[in-house]
Amino acid sequence: MERTTRLVNFDAFHQGQDMDLPRTINPPIFRGSTVLFDNFAELSLANSGKYQGITYGTDRMPTQRAFEEAVRELEGGALTRAFQSGISAIINTFLAFTKSGDHILVCDNAYAPTVHYCTQILTKFNIETTFIPPAAGEEIQSYLKDNTKLIFLESPGSNTFELQDIPAITTLAKKRGIITVLDNTWATPLYLDPFALGINISIQSATKYLTGHSDILMGTVTTDHPHAATLQEYYRITETYTAEEDCYTALRGLRTLALRLRQHEQSALAIAQWLESLPQIGNVIHPALPSHPQHQIWQRDFSGSSGLFAFTFKEEYPAEKLAAFIDSLQLFGIGYSWGGFRSLITAAKYNRTQTSRYAGKMVIRLNIGLEDPGDIIKDLTAGFEAMT
Repeated sequence: MERTTRLVNFDAFHQGQDMDLPRTINPPIFRGSTVLFDNFAELSLANSGKYQGITYGTDRMPTQRAFEEAVRELEGGALTRAFQSGISAIINTFLAFTKSGDHILVCDNAYAPTVHYCTQILTKFNIETTFIPPAAGEEIQSYLKDNTKLIFLESPGSNTFELQDIPAITTLAKKRGIITVLDNTWATPLYLDPFALGINISIQSATKYLTGHSDILMGTVTTDHPHAATLQEYYRITETYTAEEDCYTALRGLRTLALRLRQHEQSALAIAQWLESLPQIGNVIHPALPSHPQHQIWQRDFSGSSGLFAFTFKEEYPAEKLAAFIDSLQLFGIGYSWGGFRSLITAAKYNRTQTSRYAGKMVIRLNIGLEDPGDIIKDLTAGFEAMT
């Protein structure tokens, strides 16, 4: 069942403060480093770590707390913290929940910066990464070691859209006390409930659908109850925080998430089905299509789909023909990221450490925005004609 966001009551974040503020629907933006205490007793509580209010500008100002509470409720988790970007949320999750000597598993279709961080930075901290097949399930048992601490999933992956069998993996992980983490940006909490499938930590690149307008960089990490204290203490010690202005804009965007995502879903499905009917198209890679290799997993675990998918051509076209196609498009911007109101396109070949059915193929990725789907189809049709 689709869930919607709750409008957070900002008054809850005024505890212990004597302020005469207007009651606006969205919270005001607070700027500041020093936060004044009313008296010596409050200062003493802050010095002993027992003060319940905000102690300093890095202590999650009110708008950030309002945004985090809205995401926490949307996720159905125990604790949410906001970070400056999606990759920052991922990096800090690794740092909070692993230590030197640990071994982690990462799905092979993960966001490229996630992979690069594991192979180029985590190794410096003596943390070993093994990449598992992008459509992995319970067979990952053969990849586990005695020191395996964490399993990182991205289902579907945001370029080639393989799905992992999340319940099979979490069942195995729980038996061995291994933490499971899911990058759930593609489906959002509206269309996939990670905690119901046994995941311990859910990550969102709020840059995408949660904010929805391609003008904010932000990530969120939400934990279940057993892991909330670890994230809370890590966040406090590192004095991580997110800009108030960004939290305000993200909270405002969150209000319309359900409406926007429904339109993204409907438009993307219509365009994906149309693409499947074209003779020059090889594979349309969309988990909600029956032709997708893990479509049954999507039917079982997901309640909807989003606006991001990909396709390949039957023929491997030379660069000049691909350029003619992409450069002729009027509605599609050429650029990274997704989840915003404008349609975007990228094209790349993806190398994997594991076997991939798309190895060596040019994958055309489409972010279907909020434009009229009929207009998008006309635009793509003109682009295909430009290749001939």
